[in-house]
Amino acid sequence: MPDRIEKKEFVRRVAARMGTDEAQAGAWVDGIVEEMYATFQSRHGLTLPGFGGFYLERRGSRIAFKFNPGQRLRALFGWSSTYRG
Repeated sequence: MPDRIEKKEFVRRVAARMGTDEAQAGAWVDGIVEEMYATFQSRHGLTLPGFGGFYLERRGSRIAFKFNPGQRLRALFGWSSTYRG
């Protein structure tokens, strides 16, 4: 399995990219994750252009959680893509 980075490192990278401190970047990351959770909890999907779409598929009394990656991610992993960015 490929290596992964933990939240602390991710927050550090976000802080560097956004030119802010890690506390502020951590608040942004936490806020985004919590808002995504609230969106899914309300039974809505979410589309993030350039990244992909998260959606809920109702299957009788159950709900399946799905992710449809955007073209940029598809190209990154060598999946069928027309992305040329």
